[in-house]
Amino acid sequence: MADLIADREVDVAVIGAGIVGLATADALLQHLPDLRLAVLEREGRVGAHQTGHNSGVVHSGLYYRPGSAKARLCVEGGRLLAVFCEQHGIPLERCGKVVVATAPEEVPRLEVLYERGRANGVPGLERIGPERLRELEPHATGVAALWSPGTAIVDFGAVARALAGRVSRAGGVVALGARVVGFARREGRWLLHTGRGTVRARVVVNCGGVYADRLARLAGARPDVQIVPFRGEYYRLRPAWRHLVRGLIYPVPDPAFPFLGVHLTRTVHGEVEAGPNAVLAFARDGYRLTDVRLRDVAELLRYRGWWRMVRRYWRTGVLELARSLSRRAFVRSVQRLVPAVTPVAVERHGAGVRAQAVAPDGTLVDDFRIVEAPGAVHVLNAPSPAATAALAIGRHIAALAAAHLDRPRTAAPGTAARHIGP
Repeated sequence: MADLIADREVDVAVIGAGIVGLATADALLQHLPDLRLAVLEREGRVGAHQTGHNSGVVHSGLYYRPGSAKARLCVEGGRLLAVFCEQHGIPLERCGKVVVATAPEEVPRLEVLYERGRANGVPGLERIGPERLRELEPHATGVAALWSPGTAIVDFGAVARALAGRVSRAGGVVALGARVVGFARREGRWLLHTGRGTVRARVVVNCGGVYADRLARLAGARPDVQIVPFRGEYYRLRPAWRHLVRGLIYPVPDPAFPFLGVHLTRTVHGEVEAGPNAVLAFARDGYRLTDVRLRDVAELLRYRGWWRMVRRYWRTGVLELARSLSRRAFVRSVQRLVPAVTPVAVERHGAGVRAQAVAPDGTLVDDFRIVEAPGAVHVLNAPSPAATAALAIGRHIAALAAAHLDRPRTAAPGTAARHIGP
């Protein structure tokens, strides 16, 4: 990665070297090869947070409301990702996924998923019964299921590293340890102050993940949502029990909650993970239950959307916390899908933090949220399937950023904002 030179001047500065930020930078340089571009990353490596702490599933697109940004970009992004992985020698395995209804009352929700998947163009999607389920996943149990043969697994960290390499080879700068701590606006240029110098840019693209809303406010924008971090904790099956899972086994998700529930996923490295749950984190990068940052807690307590979210979802929150504190409670969720998994079959296997935007009325924003302001594009909500969709999202953000390069720069930051998604 290139060193950041103090007082560097660029056309576009991308904040965040996660997979979405890097895909945006790559798309910009592919379209505008003479562009001066820098990616500013606060950590010492690319893909350090959401990109490197997920289950590695390449989603097919069956969960998302037809016509939504998630639905459009997931299907297209999965196609682009497969091509990218083939070009760069990154293993991508189409192991397939079953979504299992474990009780009769879940079957109508399974049918809704089937209709969504068909509307979104998910290839090969099938309704299946218990017999076919046992053929595909001999140790899974359910009254009905969906089979998505095109669902795949990949190492998204490897994808991020390949994107970073391509950005660097195309002349872009990927600056690590360059945390953005302040903004100023002078003569139509942004001044981005980092721990490694100041960067002047015509356009800023904010892909800051759990810090995206805070960065947007620092830049003078007025986002109508706030990031609330949720920690997703994982177990993995010990080697003697990995045979219990052939591919990916998912429950039918709760339609009121934009998380997919505890599931079992095989990885390209040969492991089988179980998880994640969804526990409120008290630090924006709080990977452990004991991680607490007073500033982050105070920010939550001041936000009325957080209080309304708690009132709306407190029962779900209690159940998720129980699964966090008790291995047996966690395993009971897994046993609904694969009864042979016992507490001795699993061991803890780290966690990830999901940057979830919450609206002032307490609802969890369930689509990508990309907001424009003069000279800036802010990605305020990019949860799953953002990794799957990253190359398509990157192309979309790149088109927005490129348009800003030619726009008059007379308006003040934070005005005339518009967004994509709900």
